[in-house]
Amino acid sequence: MNTPEHSQLGKAATYVDQYTPDLLYPLSRSTQRQTIGVGDKPLFVGADLWTAYELSWLNARGKPQVALGRFTVPSESTHLVESKSLKLYLNSFNNTVFADIDAVRQTLQKDLSEAVWRGGVVKSSVGVQLMSPEQYAKEKIAEMDGLSLDRLDLDCSHYQPAPELLSAASNEAPVTETLYSNLLKSNCLVTGQPDWGSVSISYSGPQIDQAGLLHYIVSFRNHNEFHEQCVERIFMDIWTRCKPLKLSVYARYTRRGGLDINPWRTSHPQTPPPNVRTARQ
Repeated sequence: MNTPEHSQLGKAATYVDQYTPDLLYPLSRSTQRQTIGVGDKPLFVGADLWTAYELSWLNARGKPQVALGRFTVPSESTHLVESKSLKLYLNSFNNTVFADIDAVRQTLQKDLSEAVWRGGVVKSSVGVQLMSPEQYAKEKIAEMDGLSLDRLDLDCSHYQPAPELLSAASNEAPVTETLYSNLLKSNCLVTGQPDWGSVSISYSGPQIDQAGLLHYIVSFRNHNEFHEQCVERIFMDIWTRCKPLKLSVYARYTRRGGLDINPWRTSHPQTPPPNVRTARQ
């Protein structure tokens, strides 16, 4: 089984510029999920919304082509793709000839779908959208909706996940609200390099103590875990401690190596949030 320690993270890598799908390095989701109490049937559904800003290939006449790529990886897939391996895989397109942009899209969808269901039946494909330069002007920048937790003036002292900071007013009338913070920071599981992000919590149920929630978000500051795992940990801690009726957690992390990863987890099926980047991304 692939492990994070044996990936290309933190290691010198050979630049491969010819199409090489074997560069993709899937990691089982179940290993880390077991540590936060997620069994074979998670309490959530959702997706990991990736944006690839550095995607290029050659057309039939050898002329370079570029595009912006968006990948939607279903959270029910058995594996996630380690981000550096995805960068190396995308680089392998650089001097590879493709008939047209649709051939690139089909290749990406086939390879990524196989990777996230490695060793099993592909139950749901990875969504792939490619945006050509003629469409770049339509790209939007937007910040997260809701009430900012960062307005709160408080002292912070916890820098490892502390779910005991979470609480909710279970004896009061339920509410429906969306809260967000730009103060999310965690570190790469392997390299320890910082990952910066914003996180949105939408819920219905007992009102969550906002100061405690912000303290909790800040507590990830020195925590080493992949983006997807951080969001699932946040979801499970809020679900367990605050007992909402409905819950969605959505994080947008700043890009690294031409990629950003934006995990979204929800307790109830709904349309995924639009993959619109924030100013920091």
